[in-house]
Amino acid sequence: MNESLEARPEPNEARWPEGVHRVARALRERGHPHSPLMLDDAARTAQQAADQLGIVVGQIAKSIIFRRKSDDAAVLVITSGDRRVDEKKVAALIGQGAALGRADADFVKSRTGYSIGGVSPVAHTQPPVTLIDRELFRFDEIWAAAGHPHGVFKLRPQDLERLTGAPVADVVQQQANG
Repeated sequence: MNESLEARPEPNEARWPEGVHRVARALRERGHPHSPLMLDDAARTAQQAADQLGIVVGQIAKSIIFRRKSDDAAVLVITSGDRRVDEKKVAALIGQGAALGRADADFVKSRTGYSIGGVSPVAHTQPPVTLIDRELFRFDEIWAAAGHPHGVFKLRPQDLERLTGAPVADVVQQQANG
């Protein structure tokens, strides 16, 4: 972990984008001890975020949005940055004979209030069906997007459960041995 990020204050909080303010409010209201942090560069991918934070990519909690075809609901899968979501596993877990579709940028923005690359696991404009990847529990500390491609916040996997109320499940593709 890059120690300079740990203690870096956010003197420009007044200039945060609206989405980051929404996440910060939600975290405060739920008693989360860590506020969002604005990175110098955009972190639109898990690898970009990990590189800027000085952590391994698996510690990034990626927020992946799907569209449930039966009712057009948003399905949020919060997965470890070094894993790929298995759509068949997710469909089986969310039920309703669920077929999942890819969510385009307009769908993501309208359902979550965030743009792709900054989707936070909390404070969505419309609450999604949410699942948490059990692979995140390999780590004591993880980082998630805070409503903007430059915004992130620190948490533990257990905090993610508490903040979202979502179940933890096996939602990723099997890793190749090697």
